[in-house]
Amino acid sequence: MKSVEGLDEFLELEKKLFLEMYSFELDNAKAILREIIELIIARSGKDMIISVKYYYIQLSAIMARKLYESQVPADKVRAFNNASLEVIETKMNDAQFLQCGDELIEFLVMIITERKKPSFGHQTVNKVILHINDKIESNLTVEDVANYFNISTSHLSRIFREHTGVTLVEYLNIRKVEECQYFLRNTNKGISEISNAFHFCNQSYFTRIFKKYAGVTPKQFRDHYEHPNFKYNFPKEK
Repeated sequence: MKSVEGLDEFLELEKKLFLEMYSFELDNAKAILREIIELIIARSGKDMIISVKYYYIQLSAIMARKLYESQVPADKVRAFNNASLEVIETKMNDAQFLQCGDELIEFLVMIITERKKPSFGHQTVNKVILHINDKIESNLTVEDVANYFNISTSHLSRIFREHTGVTLVEYLNIRKVEECQYFLRNTNKGISEISNAFHFCNQSYFTRIFKKYAGVTPKQFRDHYEHPNFKYNFPKEK
């Protein structure tokens, strides 16, 4: 911003923006971000697109820092920041700069939603869910998770299914599909590259698993923006 005039209003809006995001109020957060962008545009003249781009870069850095302060693992924070910068670089133009901001908000809210502590009746199951959410971009297996919690794979698989209603293998695939959606919609990464990044054995298997949960193939999901994001909800525990 070219002057400190209106800075108090700007900072107050930014404070409200984060409050709404951390309350999972997406529509309110997007509306506040538009007010912030309007303030930037009013003070930027011909350089408005560049000014907004610089603000998005600054905003993504603030988001990353807040994630780290919320005890999100450093590797996931770095992945968030890198993906945010890619969105800004690929979608920051005259037609899409508002959509670009919306996507940054959606991405942050998706990650902080993952940090909500599950409320199943078995604490190990709750910890396993958080651990998977944090490490989903690594080549995580049932054996890896069991070893991390120092319990047998058979015991872990049994209690996980007993409390969540799905197998541990299913949940690993579900979380991969949920995460892949962002990269399909908001980056230029190839489908095979995304498949490899989430450690599917091959692209054909990735396509089959993705369609099983999202209802469409990865290419169809990318090409048809109107198709809703797949979001899994656990069955209620008995």
